[in-house]
Amino acid sequence: MDRQKRVLVVDDEPSIVKLVQFNLEKEGFSVDSAYDGTTALQKIEQDPPDLVVLDWMLPKMDGLDVCRKLRQQLKRHLPILMLTAKSDEFDKVLGLELGADDYMTKPFSPRELVARVKAILRRMEAVEQQGETVEQQPIKVGNLHIDPVGYEVRKGEQEVDLTPKEFELLVYMAKNRGRVLSREQLLNAVWNYDFVGDSRIVDVHVSHLRDKIEEDSRNPVFIKTVRGIGYKFEGPKEK
Repeated sequence: MDRQKRVLVVDDEPSIVKLVQFNLEKEGFSVDSAYDGTTALQKIEQDPPDLVVLDWMLPKMDGLDVCRKLRQQLKRHLPILMLTAKSDEFDKVLGLELGADDYMTKPFSPRELVARVKAILRRMEAVEQQGETVEQQPIKVGNLHIDPVGYEVRKGEQEVDLTPKEFELLVYMAKNRGRVLSREQLLNAVWNYDFVGDSRIVDVHVSHLRDKIEEDSRNPVFIKTVRGIGYKFEGPKEK
């Protein structure tokens, strides 16, 4: 890494903060800490870090509310790795839906956490370096207009409100129009690592996308299910 990356660790357990801070600093990161959601938001607003490691259960303001406010207030995408003692799949999906880039359940491996942090930052750098290349040009399929640079999706004249992960998933599938994409491919491309046994996360995001971009989500025109494999992005058949 050319410049030292800055990470804010937010957790109300000092032992967790020290563990994460020690392992990240050992890998060359600059680490700051906060022990509640309100303080975390203040620190981020004053001097945004490169990434936030954010606990779900926090005093004053929980991690989900912090995540939601950051996505609403910040103009640029701030990567968030969420930590939680909750292992329920619904909670995991909810955290990702609100804009977390990744998710780890306590207890976690410090080595795995560092690997996840590096993977998220590598992906962010790759996106920033791409700039406005051919791959970033607007995509039009039927009445669906996708602008990867402007971060905007329109269905006809109506703007479609998508979460960050829904948007990334849609862009990736649209760029691979006509190709059958397995759930594992989509997990790796959009979340940048394997959610072992968690392919349901793809299904939930696809379901939400269909609700937003399809006229009839039960009879999709854009995102087709390929039974036993995954999905294929198509579009309305030309008359």
